[in-house]
Amino acid sequence: MLATGKVLRFDEVRGYGFIAPDEAGEDVFMHANDLIDEKYLYQEGSEVEFFLEAGDKGPKASQIRLVHQPSPNRLSGRPAGPEGSTADRAGGPSSGRGAAPSAEQFRAELTEVLLASDGTLTADQIKQVRESVLGLARARGWLAP
Repeated sequence: MLATGKVLRFDEVRGYGFIAPDEAGEDVFMHANDLIDEKYLYQEGSEVEFFLEAGDKGPKASQIRLVHQPSPNRLSGRPAGPEGSTADRAGGPSSGRGAAPSAEQFRAELTEVLLASDGTLTADQIKQVRESVLGLARARGWLAP
């Protein structure tokens, strides 16, 4: 059953935490192996959607993904141009700052854009597209070495 809730806590090192479901009930166990996004993105208060399952010790979440949230690092849908190009916002070569984003920064922003663009993409599809675009960005020199 698809459910929504907020992350109560998530220990990135240990790889687990708990979600408070929006529907009344007990807290739901979450494990890093069930996260669709990068684990560092799951912070206390993050809104998530997940499949609710019966685990050995109580309710367990699977296929956990972040619900679209405003973020200062999110790429906007503004058209590219001299003042609104993606490179300007991402710190790329045309930004005048001279610093390209790191591969990790680019990966995180791209993941958010893919999640926001089409709610029907699967985790495997997102990963496939993300790695293809990341390879292109590296080949073009758009990322910091």
